Amino acid sequence: MRHNRCPTLWPTSCTAPRGGSTASRPSATTSWSWWCPFSSSSDGGCASSTGPCRSCSSSGSAARVDSGRRCGTRTLGREEPELDPERSGQLVALDVTLKGQPCTRLPSSKALGASVQVVLIISGNLSFLNWLTIVPSLACFDDATLGALFPSGPGRLKDQVLKIQEEETRGASAPRTRGSVARGTVNLALGILVAWLSIPVVLNLLSPRQVMNSSFNPLRIVNTYGAFGSITRERTEVILQGTASANASAPDSAWEDYEFKCKPGDPRRRPCLISPYHHRLDWLMWFAAFQTYEHNEWIIHLAGKLLANDAQALSLLARNPFEGRDPPRWVRGEHYRYKFSRPGGRHAAEGKWWIRRRLGPYFPPLSRQDLRGYFTSRQWPYPEPE
Repeated sequence: MRHNRCPTLWPTSCTAPRGGSTASRPSATTSWSWWCPFSSSSDGGCASSTGPCRSCSSSGSAARVDSGRRCGTRTLGREEPELDPERSGQLVALDVTLKGQPCTRLPSSKALGASVQVVLIISGNLSFLNWLTIVPSLACFDDATLGALFPSGPGRLKDQVLKIQEEETRGASAPRTRGSVARGTVNLALGILVAWLSIPVVLNLLSPRQVMNSSFNPLRIVNTYGAFGSITRERTEVILQGTASANASAPDSAWEDYEFKCKPGDPRRRPCLISPYHHRLDWLMWFAAFQTYEHNEWIIHLAGKLLANDAQALSLLARNPFEGRDPPRWVRGEHYRYKFSRPGGRHAAEGKWWIRRRLGPYFPPLSRQDLRGYFTSRQWPYPEPE
């Protein structure tokens, strides 16, 4: 048996189906609206113009064509399914969001999930990640909830749709059968199982030492997902600096900072709000600060580009201290620890958003000549000054 969706509006004419009775032909003002989730005809195809699943409605009269199968309506405003109980088991819906939370029929729960993501967008500055979480949750809102977004009033869109629904949903509700009771029992059992398996996941969520991307049972039905189990109050950053001095070790060498577009650098620069944009280089620089430059060879490649004043590399930065000048003779990486200044504190009074403390060198001062062998061994193009 083959199952097919038939999400098609019928034309403005009405003919008798195979094996059914003749229906009255509607007027030219007839409007059609129906929803046949699955059709399982003997030939394995969707219900067609001569098939059994449709309903005709007009302003003055209504005619229903049925050949042993009820039709349901799904339009703006509400959903009134009238599926044959013996065939309704063919319709299976799995409503999930990106975080694995099931959709519910309560608009408040859906709005709460989206509101949490909005709070994270404002406070977490996590680029497009939270926006991607909101998008699938929009499918959890039913037609009744979203109906407020459409025009109402006599003759408007919502009023027309509701009239069509009222005409098409007249009739007795489907009786309960053994099959429907069995399905309800299975659904209840699965709900209890998922709730029981969710207990260790919820406890892990409330723990100060969360375990991310892990499973707590052999069935692997309920798991934890995420990038970070907790958010730190401090962060380490790699600050790239350049100097035009001939001797990088001289005490009077003037080192100037390269400023990135968003990541912390100058303590007096206000933190930016990038959502939903994503500065990938700034993001990678943050991860590089957790390790050493041996684990992130690309940062040495970037240093070589800066030594040559490479235009493409500099376009990814917010400020080049050597703009309009000769390229720096040396570039180095410094390791700093950042934390926010306290409102009303001494650093805030000085206009500083950040308090930073030097941890030590990230990589030593490098010149273009020092990097020639490094670039050659990795088959990277050797940077030439522009």
